[in-house]
Amino acid sequence: MASVGVAATLAEPQRAAPVRAVGAARRLAAARPPAASRLDGVEMAPPDPILGVSEAFKRDTSADKLNLGVGAYRTEELQPYVLKVVRKAEERMLAANENKEYLPIEGLASFRKATVELLLGADSPTIKEGRVACLQSLSGTGSLRIGAAFIAKFMPGAVAFISRPTWGNHKNIFADTGVEWREYSYFDPETIGLDFEGMIADLEAAPEGSVVVLHGCAHNPTGVDPTKEQWAKIADVIIAKNLVPFFDVAYQGFATGSLEEDAFAPRYFAERSIEFAVAQSYSKNLGLYAERVGAISWVLNDAGAADRVLSQMKRIARAVYSNPPVHGARIVSEVVGNEEMFEEWKGEMDMMAGRIKAVRQELYDALVKLEPNKDWSFVTKQIGMFSFTGMSPAQCDNMTNKHHIYMTRDGRLSLAGLSSSKCQYLAEAMIDSIDNH
Repeated sequence: MASVGVAATLAEPQRAAPVRAVGAARRLAAARPPAASRLDGVEMAPPDPILGVSEAFKRDTSADKLNLGVGAYRTEELQPYVLKVVRKAEERMLAANENKEYLPIEGLASFRKATVELLLGADSPTIKEGRVACLQSLSGTGSLRIGAAFIAKFMPGAVAFISRPTWGNHKNIFADTGVEWREYSYFDPETIGLDFEGMIADLEAAPEGSVVVLHGCAHNPTGVDPTKEQWAKIADVIIAKNLVPFFDVAYQGFATGSLEEDAFAPRYFAERSIEFAVAQSYSKNLGLYAERVGAISWVLNDAGAADRVLSQMKRIARAVYSNPPVHGARIVSEVVGNEEMFEEWKGEMDMMAGRIKAVRQELYDALVKLEPNKDWSFVTKQIGMFSFTGMSPAQCDNMTNKHHIYMTRDGRLSLAGLSSSKCQYLAEAMIDSIDNH
């Protein structure tokens, strides 16, 4: 027993020494100044031009402040709106006691079916013949990103042509996946309308096999859409030049209030057997901004090609986020799959689109009354959430700094965030900014 005690006593200092050494090392490290980070060379990224507007708006304490920057629908009281039909769908989902298991990589089957049928029509031959490769993805942004990554991998060297101007995130999405992008003419600052001749000339000059990013409806940021006759001419050029359309459909049903009317361009292209990609989002038309629910699809001329394309998009998605979220997808499936709820949804979309049309008219009337000699018709001719005013960055700065009206510096106003009670105030601020800056 004694020998064991002696051995234990002798061993104790040997165990304590490393502890004292660690303590000394910590004291020494604490006394030294911190070493420079290996990432010191990383530059600060500029703030997002759209989301940064909301941050600045929140800091403003003025009672007159108005946020017309972010494209999110607001009520007449300028509050976020959750559709009644969405609440009903969630109640049904709760009662069904659904589980939270992983979805397949391609997403919820009933959601994917509803999504392609909303876009192309339930009777579309492309759907019946299995020629649509549809992958549920993370709203419009994630869907565009998967589509861009697919183009980078399977269409190497293809250039993406993007409208000038366009939604600010388009350029980042293609650039960050290694796809070169260029611009085609779209907006005419003189008419505050579509530069159709410039658009056609630029598409005709594009290299064969290029990708053309097209806004399915309610062009962001201009609110200027081609007519049906102009869409036919665009399709002619795409066929002649062997171009690949990539539709961004973020506002179906939300622009005019009609799901069918807002889907004209993709359906027309499908009827003409033009193969195309399309990114869809339910952020606006179902108000599912935070759920991040959307899809990326390829509409093709061969069912076997569609199967292979879907397999490769699944492979890309697996390495990015693995599986899509289920909650928003189930909401879509509930709403579209129930005839009564589907009709109620269409009614709410018509209400939201109608409110935006109403404030467009009120803003136009106020502008005409204040300055009748100027042509303000662009306000009512444009469609959807946004009005592209043609204001310069200096004029936009005056809108914010003097009048506390927050907007992007390209002159875009989100009329979804405007109320009737604020139309006169906005009109006065616009005229002051345009006339004096």
